[in-house]
Amino acid sequence: MGRSARGEFAYQTVYRYLDALIAQADDAEQGRLPSLRDLACRLRVSLATVQSAYSLLEHQGRVRSVPKSGYFVNFAAREAMPPGGGATLIQPAFIQPMASPRALERALLAHERRLSRQTGQASWRSGGGALLRTVLAARYTRACGHCWDAQHVHLATDVQALLETVLPALHLQGTTAVVATPCCWRVLQALQQARMRVLKVSPGVHGGLDLTMFAHLLREEPVRLVVMPSCLFMPQGRLMPAQEQRHVARLLADHPTWLLENDLDSEYCFAEPPTLRLRDVVDASRLLVLGSLEATLGAEAPYAYLLCRQSGVNEAIARRGFLLPPLRQQAIAHAHTKGDVDAGLPALRIDLQSRMEYLCCRVELHLGNHLAFSRPDGGRGIWARLKHPSDMEAVLKTVAGTALSVIPGAFFGLQGGFPQHMVLAWQGETWDGLEQVLRKLERVLACR
Repeated sequence: MGRSARGEFAYQTVYRYLDALIAQADDAEQGRLPSLRDLACRLRVSLATVQSAYSLLEHQGRVRSVPKSGYFVNFAAREAMPPGGGATLIQPAFIQPMASPRALERALLAHERRLSRQTGQASWRSGGGALLRTVLAARYTRACGHCWDAQHVHLATDVQALLETVLPALHLQGTTAVVATPCCWRVLQALQQARMRVLKVSPGVHGGLDLTMFAHLLREEPVRLVVMPSCLFMPQGRLMPAQEQRHVARLLADHPTWLLENDLDSEYCFAEPPTLRLRDVVDASRLLVLGSLEATLGAEAPYAYLLCRQSGVNEAIARRGFLLPPLRQQAIAHAHTKGDVDAGLPALRIDLQSRMEYLCCRVELHLGNHLAFSRPDGGRGIWARLKHPSDMEAVLKTVAGTALSVIPGAFFGLQGGFPQHMVLAWQGETWDGLEQVLRKLERVLACR
């Protein structure tokens, strides 16, 4: 996904446009907003870009989606918003979606053009994502004991909407979950939305998972759900050793709880992801695997998926009526089956690692006296600890409007956890401006 003349990602431009429509909407007209296809044609962007903007607005409570009808303004939320409140939401405080790798983006659009030229009852018009679900099922099937089929794969517009639909279907609302923290903010928000009691397992003394604490919580608490990474702890960017995975699996074997394996970031490993995953050594009947197509295809495919064998989830997904463009789903499936995705992954990992190595060097040079961090094994950001208390508001104000994204550690924990941590990520396509903003940040951190 490219940037506009303002330096924004395309979905942010769409967000600005929708923000204006919401402000002008008339209650008498029920606040109906343009359809995905109409808005994509009007603004000359992809359907996935429009979906990203709508998903952000839905999570903010500013729009609501009605199955098979479209999106509508949430007038109650609009009236409750303070003057100018919408403007502060245009730049999300989180790492933006990855720009799609150029080669993959070209391949994806080529598949779309080819499919759109098909006449008659083209399969993508009525397939309901069946081919994409089949492709994902095959991608996760590794052995007879761990095989999946299309009916086990559930697609949604984004991670939070998917979890907010599935957790009630599994009767997990209001129950107890154990989460390895720091954790993906989208997962934490979904658990809190389901009114779950969330218990944390923090990193141990040497940075690994505190397995003693984990065993204690499983033994003493009525745990119904455990959230663990597939192989890469994020935002730290630390690989989960095979020995640690097996230990977790042994503990889970003695407790009848669901495991939600977070596979959102595994493709961001700088080296090839490890062969062994947590899902390979646990009871598959109690397993949920959460992933996102964005990990490989970038912001052109922000869709989330969940692998689950439990009956009832299909009905919940059908009732929710997620609006996913069928042509884009089919094109994504073809990008997988034709080998475009696998061919692009090595270049993606090389690019991620080289960018991270450069960012780590510059951060160490300018901020080494103020921040402590370990070079990650994967990911798009640096998980850093402040050596001295600092004014986080001043930090955020310093980087506002630049390509350096700073995310407070509190977003990745519970009850304000990790207040002395932050994630630093460079959002720019080039390195222009990095040195300047790091020097400004150095001066702010030095004033304590």
